[in-house]
Amino acid sequence: MPKSLILTPALLLLIACGSSGGASGAVSQNTDAGAKPIPTVPENSPITNIKNIPATTGKANRAETAQPFNIETIGDFDEPFAMAFLPDGSLLVTEKAGHLQLRNPDGNVQEVAGAPTVAVGGQGGLLDVALAPDFAQSRTIYLTYSEPGTGGSQLALGRGTLASHGGSGQGPRLNNFTVIWRSGETGPGGQFGANILFAPDGKSLFLSSGERQRFTPAQDSNQALGKILHLTLDGKAAPGNPMAAKGGVQAMTWTSGHRNPYGMVIAPDGRFWEVEMGPRGGDELNLIQPGKNYGWPLVSNGDNYSGQPIPDHPSRPDFAAPVLWWNPSISPGGMIQYSGAMFPEYKGNLFIGALSGEALIRVVLNGGKATAADQWDMGTRIRDLAQAPDGSIWALEDGGKGAGGRLLRLTPKSS
Repeated sequence: MPKSLILTPALLLLIACGSSGGASGAVSQNTDAGAKPIPTVPENSPITNIKNIPATTGKANRAETAQPFNIETIGDFDEPFAMAFLPDGSLLVTEKAGHLQLRNPDGNVQEVAGAPTVAVGGQGGLLDVALAPDFAQSRTIYLTYSEPGTGGSQLALGRGTLASHGGSGQGPRLNNFTVIWRSGETGPGGQFGANILFAPDGKSLFLSSGERQRFTPAQDSNQALGKILHLTLDGKAAPGNPMAAKGGVQAMTWTSGHRNPYGMVIAPDGRFWEVEMGPRGGDELNLIQPGKNYGWPLVSNGDNYSGQPIPDHPSRPDFAAPVLWWNPSISPGGMIQYSGAMFPEYKGNLFIGALSGEALIRVVLNGGKATAADQWDMGTRIRDLAQAPDGSIWALEDGGKGAGGRLLRLTPKSS
């Protein structure tokens, strides 16, 4: 569809995310609060200083290619959202209804008691799970979820200690779970983002916060929605953030102008990659640079679900443009950077799960550039990805409530 590059922002009626991104919502008026200067990148940034690296942008859709892997079903969960491997090969899996499951190496699954109460509905529920950098000693895990409250839900981040049993012969348990961060904005809407990524030094974390189908908060520096936040392991603003001196949400903000950021990876060279859902078209792979504004909802390479065009990224060069973008949508889910031995030819490549695209997508990185390489048909919605200790790739199917969600193991085809 042709897209207008000049459109008065006040005339944009933005319709909330449809089937490719989740539940639909009400009409919202888009108003431009005005572009703000991009803060200077601090010299003591925990990420390699990459502010001057050029990025080549391009449309990433390509024809599906033959699968180079076998797919084995090794488990089944109820509306799973995310997973994380433990050092012993066990797997933690979150289910949106509020259940945290532990899959043991022998395939036996036990529910972990002590998970927080969640607001279930639409895209909300128990969301991401991640092991603390010192998990081997502390047994600490972090969870994100939609927390119920007066007037609606909000994104929350908490942590607890994983015990192998709850005592008296009981199964595994999450002890002393404590909320360490809340978005502060309750209300309706999906698109929580909710992805957790620890900094390479293990002393801080990044948290993706979606704009909850409310659009304008992504450009409001005083709201935590539509941002990537950089926090201490205790949920406070991390030192050295671009706006650390301003306090409040601004002090926590690493980047702004995001719609629904799901996957985040920091490559060995220090570059920070993020994939997020656009509207109807315009899904993005971004090179994340501290202090940058990525433009949502003022620009996008997609259009609103109403059919109303949105100005393309070139119309606002003050906003950071995606390195790759997809139109039609793929609805990206989880993302990993592969480092295993089972697929040596793919070391250093990004793998992205696609929901509406029902695919596994491979992207080749070369410094600050990214090239779409393969789009393999999976025949089902892929919610999350993880690399197993043996180098196989595990994928979570996005099963609907009551329909299950398979756990799939991908291994190379015999030559």
